[in-house]
Amino acid sequence: MSASLPSFRFYVGAAASGLLFGLGLAISGMIYPAKVKAFLDIGAIGSGGWDPSLAFVLAAAVLVSMAGLRIAHRHRHPLAAPTFSSPASRRVDVPLVLGSIVFGIGWGISGLCPGPAIANIAFALPDILIFLVAMAVGSLAVRLIRDRQNPGDERTQAQP
Repeated sequence: MSASLPSFRFYVGAAASGLLFGLGLAISGMIYPAKVKAFLDIGAIGSGGWDPSLAFVLAAAVLVSMAGLRIAHRHRHPLAAPTFSSPASRRVDVPLVLGSIVFGIGWGISGLCPGPAIANIAFALPDILIFLVAMAVGSLAVRLIRDRQNPGDERTQAQP
């Protein structure tokens, strides 16, 4: 397997993972911003307007991830890639905290995060397209800022 060109297994695995993830988002209702906002609106608990159903989706996702990680740790290398991908740092730093805050604010305002927004491309709704453009612009802005601050930092370089 070439280091510069992923294998056919990689693409099949990515397509299967993406399809499974997208189906899970659609079945759970996470592609609907109103449902997500109803979950995030904990102030509506007293009035009965809070929708706790996504807590079960989150719990199921944690269980599936835990099972997948346990299986992965039993193997020396992944099935469809040359090596396992791990975070470069386990440190909680300012960019991580600020990024989490911005992500949470964006999720609360729009009712979308990147996965459901991409799954919603099929509907081509103007709100989704605006969200995706804004997400892309934000990602590009962060990359440009990091490149200017740390020109030699490998974390800022494009991944293959």
